[in-house]
Amino acid sequence: MGSRSRPGSERQWLAYEAARIMVEDGVTEFERARRKAALRAGIGDRRRWPNNEEIQQALLAHRRLFDGERQARELRALRRQALIAMRRLADFRPRLVGPALSGSGDIAQGVRLLVFADTPEEVILALIDQGIPWREQEEWLRFGGGARRAHPVMCFLAGETPFALVVLPRSALRNPPLDPVTDRPERGADTEEVQRLASEPDPLGSP
Repeated sequence: MGSRSRPGSERQWLAYEAARIMVEDGVTEFERARRKAALRAGIGDRRRWPNNEEIQQALLAHRRLFDGERQARELRALRRQALIAMRRLADFRPRLVGPALSGSGDIAQGVRLLVFADTPEEVILALIDQGIPWREQEEWLRFGGGARRAHPVMCFLAGETPFALVVLPRSALRNPPLDPVTDRPERGADTEEVQRLASEPDPLGSP
């Protein structure tokens, strides 16, 4: 492929290959998919690798091209399920983030919500009150200024859809964690915005 000798075309090809790996191999981490694509292409210079945003755009394009209808249906379903959960967790000012918001999500990836509380126990009590069984794990998140902090994540299933509630202090409404794709503050979408997205006929814009 002579076009891959040009830096721009090479990055684009690597981004597409990483996106294909994420879809076909079920890889969820951008870095793992990027490394795998670069290894297959024999490109060891990281300066020639695509960034997360470039892979994200390639991922969206791949899904539109090869799985547009089914994935669009799943995406609408995800956003509607997210909306139900956000309304039930309204006291914690939930924000939808991740693939279900960006448009690259499917049922297997599920729904990721940021919720804000004085203590994680408040969220746990809310889950207990609603009869939702959960498991707790810990996740390290990056914040502005280079800070990294561990936060609890409450995971549960709604039917076949996995949910992850990332519990943050209320102060994080003003200083949210960084988006792993863009490296910008991950402010997400509130209930009103998710309601609008959930009512759109085709979130991916496929024909």
